[in-house]
Amino acid sequence: MIAAQDLQADFHQEGHSQFSDTDLEDLEGRNAKPGKGKRGKKTPNQKTKASEGRGQGRVNGHHQENGMENLSLFEIVKLGKSATQSVVDDWIESYKMDRDTALMELINFFIHCSGCKGAVSSEMFRHMQNSEIIRKMTEEFDEDSGDYPLAMAGPLWKKFKQSLCEFIMVLVRQCQYSIIYDEYMMDTVISLLTGLSDSQVRAFRHTSTLAAMKLMTALVNVALNLSINMDNTQRQYETERNKSIGKRANERLELLLQKRKELQENQDEIENMMNAIFKGVFIHRYRDVIAEIRVVCIEEIGMWMKLYSEAFLNDSYLKYVGWTMYDKQGEVRLKCLTALQSLYYSRELNSRLELFTSRFKDRIVSMTLDKEYDVAVQAIKLLTLVLQSSDEVLTAEDCESVYHLVYSAHRPVAVAAGEFLYKKLFSHHSAEDEERPRRGRQCLNANLIRTTVLFFLESELHEHGAYLVDSLWDCASELLKDWESMISLLLDEPYPGEEALTDAQEAALVEIMLCAVRQTCECHPPIGRSSGRRVLTAKEKKTQLDDRTKITETFAVALPLLLAKYSVDPEKVTNLLQFPQYFDLEIYTTGRLEKHLDALLRQVRDVVEKHTETDVLEACSMTFHALCNEEFTIYNRVDIVRSQMIDEQVDKFHRLLEDFLQEGEEPDEDDAYQVLSTLKRITAFHNAHDLTKWDLFTSNYKLLNAGLQNGDMPEQIVAHALQCTHYVILWHLAKLSEGTTNKDHLVLLRRQVRAFCLMCQSYLNSISTAVKEQAFTILCDALLIFSYQIVSSGRESLEPLVFSPDASLQNELINFILDHVFVEQDEDSSTDDEAGKIEALHRRRNLLAAFCKLIIYNVVEMKIAADVFKQYMRYYNDYGDIIKETMSKARQIDKIQCAKTLILSLQQLFNEMLSDLGCNFDRSTSAFCGIKELARRFSLTFGLDQLKTREAIAMLHKDGIEFAFKEPSPQGEGGPPLNLAFLDILSEFSSKLLRQDKKTVHLYLERFMTFQMALQRDDCWLPLISYRNSLQTGTDDDTLSVISGMSRSSTRSRKSRSTTASKRKLPEEESSCSSSDVSAWVGRIQAAPHTPMMMSSPHIVSTVLREPKKPRPEQGYMGVYSMSNEAQQQPLQQQTLQQPQQQMDYNSQVAWMMAQKQQQDRANLQYGKMRGHIQHTIRRGSGLMEDDEEPIVEDVMMSSEERLDDLNEGMDFDTMDIDLPPSKNRRERSELKPDYFDPSSIMDDSVLNVSMF
Repeated sequence: MIAAQDLQADFHQEGHSQFSDTDLEDLEGRNAKPGKGKRGKKTPNQKTKASEGRGQGRVNGHHQENGMENLSLFEIVKLGKSATQSVVDDWIESYKMDRDTALMELINFFIHCSGCKGAVSSEMFRHMQNSEIIRKMTEEFDEDSGDYPLAMAGPLWKKFKQSLCEFIMVLVRQCQYSIIYDEYMMDTVISLLTGLSDSQVRAFRHTSTLAAMKLMTALVNVALNLSINMDNTQRQYETERNKSIGKRANERLELLLQKRKELQENQDEIENMMNAIFKGVFIHRYRDVIAEIRVVCIEEIGMWMKLYSEAFLNDSYLKYVGWTMYDKQGEVRLKCLTALQSLYYSRELNSRLELFTSRFKDRIVSMTLDKEYDVAVQAIKLLTLVLQSSDEVLTAEDCESVYHLVYSAHRPVAVAAGEFLYKKLFSHHSAEDEERPRRGRQCLNANLIRTTVLFFLESELHEHGAYLVDSLWDCASELLKDWESMISLLLDEPYPGEEALTDAQEAALVEIMLCAVRQTCECHPPIGRSSGRRVLTAKEKKTQLDDRTKITETFAVALPLLLAKYSVDPEKVTNLLQFPQYFDLEIYTTGRLEKHLDALLRQVRDVVEKHTETDVLEACSMTFHALCNEEFTIYNRVDIVRSQMIDEQVDKFHRLLEDFLQEGEEPDEDDAYQVLSTLKRITAFHNAHDLTKWDLFTSNYKLLNAGLQNGDMPEQIVAHALQCTHYVILWHLAKLSEGTTNKDHLVLLRRQVRAFCLMCQSYLNSISTAVKEQAFTILCDALLIFSYQIVSSGRESLEPLVFSPDASLQNELINFILDHVFVEQDEDSSTDDEAGKIEALHRRRNLLAAFCKLIIYNVVEMKIAADVFKQYMRYYNDYGDIIKETMSKARQIDKIQCAKTLILSLQQLFNEMLSDLGCNFDRSTSAFCGIKELARRFSLTFGLDQLKTREAIAMLHKDGIEFAFKEPSPQGEGGPPLNLAFLDILSEFSSKLLRQDKKTVHLYLERFMTFQMALQRDDCWLPLISYRNSLQTGTDDDTLSVISGMSRSSTRSRKSRSTTASKRKLPEEESSCSSSDVSAWVGRIQAAPHTPMMMSSPHIVSTVLREPKKPRPEQGYMGVYSMSNEAQQQPLQQQTLQQPQQQMDYNSQVAWMMAQKQQQDRANLQYGKMRGHIQHTIRRGSGLMEDDEEPIVEDVMMSSEERLDDLNEGMDFDTMDIDLPPSKNRRERSELKPDYFDPSSIMDDSVLNVSMF
């Protein structure tokens, strides 16, 4: 610690506040006041003797260990190398020696904990009041330094908060018998912390509030100990007084009475201290603007109510927690709930919370739907504790609001709701329940399973059974793993008087049982509730294997019986057939369960014969796929059954097909049904099994060909025939990819692929919507599979199989998308109900996604995507995500081609608008505004990195300009081109151009312009003017052409002298800056036949030199404007004569001279306006702000010195630009500043020399 004599230096502290705290008492008065009944203050002689006796091994009362004898109390606590107990003991010893020095060090400790670098000197401590000390600390506190120990990162600072809190707790605990009652230390510390907690400096306020709250918690512990001691003393006093007179010890009674009185006095003092902290700190800081401070207050008041419930657990203190539950910050609401949980957890305290519960119960229930998931979880847990304390508190509506959360996608919320559900429905057992048998239909678990099934049915969310099981898994896994009870409920006959399960209850039980089996074997939550699978521990893996073995042993016997009972119920059978996927097939052999396997295979074959539903047949196919595993010995047994069944179905299909396709006979409905049912079975099995040896392609192709020729083939037969043929081709490709490539097989597959794709293309024109959608989806998949992607990964031998769609096929695909995907919801009249509309939208999204995959894998030409991209805004809600992702992937493939596709989509929309509205449309119409908004959205997709998209954006502008001038004017010569308004749309992309590229694009634009176009100012020419302005804004040359009509007013240019000097060199620098970028493009422009075009306009600048500044202030601002109009006009004429002359006819020369005259007149006018405005500005004493300019809202208020600097900057130009674009906001104003990011400094010549187009 710092020695007392070292503290004489006057260190300054930082911060500012306004307080009226209790002043520090004078030093003499404090020293003269002894402790109340405690160890009195030592005289100077006693201090000297004591210090001599303790002098060995100590400096200033502290141990000399670890080289820490010269460290301050803050440094010792921060390092954490010394035990807190020893640090506190050392401080107590120093306090006993010289309490002023020790207390001053404790004050500095709290100041340093706030991040303040200074310290309170002894002089300040003796003669300044608390408010004065704090104000001095505040005035010099640097809040921008970031040195705040409680918020700093690093391992050293992470433990600092805990060390600080521990130091305060130990300090009070060690001083609880004497020092805290001396009316000096605690009064000073509490007064200081109270003042600091009211500071405007956040660090002071946060640190002092934390210290005060921890000090209060420590005092609560002291008060609790005093209360216990008082109760013990009172009990001893009563016991002694109740003795007979002969046995009563009067001296002991007097001692006990004196002790109780002393304890009561101490209790009163502690309560006074706690009241001072509570009213001085907590009352003000629990609603502090900083959430961290509010969290500290709520956390500690929860501790007080838990530790000393007799004094704090009442409505006077609980109301603060209740009010804070409405806090806007989630962390504060979370702390309220955790504080209340510790109270509701104790049954002894529940009786005192009844009024609070009734008052704030609705708020707690509503917090289960909090936007912060952590808050919602803790709210549900709190309601669970409330439910345990009393069943009558929560109403049925309150419980139902929690019940539905078991289906939440956020797993912690769902698990908490599952625990609440389990406590409410399953945790109450009566005496009769204890007498139930352990197994069978009447066991306790069977009754609970019934309850679960009823809840599942009443929730009306049957498709989410996996979510319900996952929610209950943590608290009711043993119940959900009771397979025997579930099977007993399904197979056993009900007992007399027992109500049997209904059909819906049986179906729900089968689904829950399947979900429980899946959860047991996969050991991860269902899809949508977890970001990824976690790694299982060794114990969890062993449990998983044991459970899987138990599942196999149980269901290997029961599954055939269940299938036999429910063989005609498609829903139950579909779920039951999924159980073998989770079996340990080795158990069939080791457990000698082969007979049960044979029974299972027989039942599966019967199911295949009885059912034609696709879900059931696919479940049968997956069952055989799971059982036909070559690694297990049961493979041969299962494979024989599978082959026999497929042989029967294929033979039956061939026989039926031959009869079905006989000429001259019209097939009846029975024949069609037989063909369809057999084809469904074959298709379902072909999905998971290789059936290529049965040569199904020929039969299906005949069937499809007959459907095309006759046109009366049932749509279901065609759809399944297409799907089956697709499977045949895929299995054939899989065999060629795995083994050696056979040339004959390769040729055969190539022929089959082309024939099948042509067949699918033909069915795109079918009458049936289902057939068309099926053909389209399969065709897109086939084109993607057999594209050039097939030869990747070393499969060059499959190159003959590559099939690329021709132009006609691509057109048919995009027309199909336009006709069947981009339709309004009302136009799709196939369904009327809401669920049907959602299903139809899902189908259309799948169709669009299938086609977009062809775009991003470069199967079809990218320009085809223009018809998709142009629908981005109109169908944003339905397909916006798909189209946006397609644009992103297309840009990754080819940036330039993607940009050309985007501009093509805008051109198509523009042409459609012209055909609808005519050439004389209003640009304020919704159609035109919609196209412009779409262009803005397209522009945003290019991102902020202009270098990456440089060529693409330039190409986009090139195509847009060519399109705008492509068609001549319908009004004849002199009128605007037909598509000129498209330039207004194209201007949305101008902000994505680099500066030098804007010049290049502007040159290319002038190539299409005539001289008369440049002079036009009618409304019909505004798109051209607007587009030219967008290309000229933000370029290196901010002086724009007067002829262009771009700029009509002057502006304030906040540039330095260096900026102005560089600007005077712009005419020479421009050519060198942009020549490397546009060499190829400009070369083509110059080589082209000369067409009348706008001549480059001269810079309207003044070249009068700035006079030296005069010392007199009245002449300090007018020297720049001392020039005359003649002096200004002379350089204008000189510059005009210096312009390169071009060959022009007489009319052109006259027009040019008139333009120059207008230019000079406008320059004179602007000069007069500028001069008058500057004089008015100087008189007004404000910055240069034009009358028509919008105010610039600064983040920080501008000081008077800054305004004066701005004014001087405006007056120090050597060369003043007369015709600059008005700076309407800060963004444009910043564009006039020097370009510190010159592209030429960060790009090499190879980048700059690349041709734009």
